[in-house]
Amino acid sequence: MDRSRLEAFSDGVFAVAITLLALNLTVAGPGPISLSHQLGTHWPAFVAYVVSFFTIGIIWVNHHALIRSVKTVDRTLLFVNLVLLLFVVLIPFGTATAAEYLTENDWSSRVAMALYAGVFLGMSVGFGSIFEWTLHGERVYQPVPPERRWAARLRFVGGSAVYVAAVLIALLNPYVAFILMGLVAVYYIFERTPASPAAGDSDQPDQ
Repeated sequence: MDRSRLEAFSDGVFAVAITLLALNLTVAGPGPISLSHQLGTHWPAFVAYVVSFFTIGIIWVNHHALIRSVKTVDRTLLFVNLVLLLFVVLIPFGTATAAEYLTENDWSSRVAMALYAGVFLGMSVGFGSIFEWTLHGERVYQPVPPERRWAARLRFVGGSAVYVAAVLIALLNPYVAFILMGLVAVYYIFERTPASPAAGDSDQPDQ
């Protein structure tokens, strides 16, 4: 398969997932409860939307950087990429569930937040698997040197460890888990995945 087809298909999935997030931002409409009160009580939905939006956006940016460096697309990469997309499309569901139950402060809210963190963990594992695929063989134009691979793994898939912690912490305190997940998003906004130049791009500055 041509690399551009893989990227185009993935971009479409990312676009749908990030658009579906907005469907969770609803209010009851005119009635005995004021709009300001409704907005105030729906704060988990807005915060979860922001965290999920930027997380999907970050993965999209880093996915583009990785795929841009790939020489050829094989069957393994296609299926590993599908694992990533499997969890990306679950993010709107996880976001809506966490937002719905977070303010209940009961066992259901803990399970909902653990589910939310679990979806993020699955997405991180999927992205990490693609990154791991690029480290072996002559699959990319500028492979990461062997001596730098563990440092690269820690930089770009280290968020998985935080998501594992968030799943466990969510069963005790969903708010702390929520904060941890938000901090991961903030970190990866500033952390940059280096893009290896593709064919014909070696003389072009990285954007």
